[in-house]
Amino acid sequence: MVLEGGCYCGAVRFKADGKPRLKAQCHCRQCQHISGGAPQYFMLMPTEGFTYTDGTPKTFKKPGLENPVTREFCGDCGTHLITRRPGLDGIILKAGTLDDPAIFKAPHMAIFTEDLQPFHHIPEGIPSFEKLPG
Repeated sequence: MVLEGGCYCGAVRFKADGKPRLKAQCHCRQCQHISGGAPQYFMLMPTEGFTYTDGTPKTFKKPGLENPVTREFCGDCGTHLITRRPGLDGIILKAGTLDDPAIFKAPHMAIFTEDLQPFHHIPEGIPSFEKLPG
């Protein structure tokens, strides 16, 4: 499966080749900051199948954190594209950046629900975890 997508302004484009290992929604405070308040919907994709096809994203690591994630985003429009987490073999690809976000369909789980806000919605019947599942 080859997924294609990019940022809002079109300056950065990517291809992600492979089968999603996980589809989830994340309610952590960091994702809420990035999204403006909502949870992030993401797919964990194989690292080796991911490549930027146009443009070069900017990166950000929050200083002062032990093992911070690297967030990659468009330097022009600010669209958050992917996250790279130390020790995780995979790319955390944001579902909204796909050319066809309907491919995402539905999350398999909700994570970091300890930060769930009253206006967030978790689909009925999916497992939810206060942090990361074991």
